[in-house]
Amino acid sequence: MTNQQVATRYAKSLLDLAMERNELAAIKGDVDDLIAMGANRDLALVLQSPVVNATKKKAIFKELLDKAGATELTKTFVNVLITKGRESDLIGILGAFDDQYKHLNKITTVKVTSATALNAASLDAIKAQLIAAGMTEASIELHTKVDPSIMGGFILEFDGKVYDASVAHKLNQVKKELAH
Repeated sequence: MTNQQVATRYAKSLLDLAMERNELAAIKGDVDDLIAMGANRDLALVLQSPVVNATKKKAIFKELLDKAGATELTKTFVNVLITKGRESDLIGILGAFDDQYKHLNKITTVKVTSATALNAASLDAIKAQLIAAGMTEASIELHTKVDPSIMGGFILEFDGKVYDASVAHKLNQVKKELAH
């Protein structure tokens, strides 16, 4: 479990350094690559393991980051985390960096869940409605998910809010009203 305060501080440090060195886009790419790597269960276990020593963890990450073409700043940052014993917080720090990057660049992440896959026109219409309503930033990053159990309609999740316009939700509301 990542200490959120620690994650926020380290992420801010990386963000500030990246901006100072004018490498923000490159660092964002490295962070995205590391987040994808962190989804690998074996790598996540290595990060958490007290049995694997820091030298071995540094060697693993050096090889991974070299293959990914990561910047020197990213390599140094990961090395510092491992040296300070914060490697178990790496995934949380990367998530906090991503959040701070999106806030800085005024990007809202919206999760759209629908019963069937939505086409590009439907997704563009959802984006346009959200922007027109002033509910999000002008730039939206959409993540789609298909869940047939909602039967129809869609569910939007962003900024800690959920807007449920699914058929399943509406049926549950009618069911509750009829029960009274």
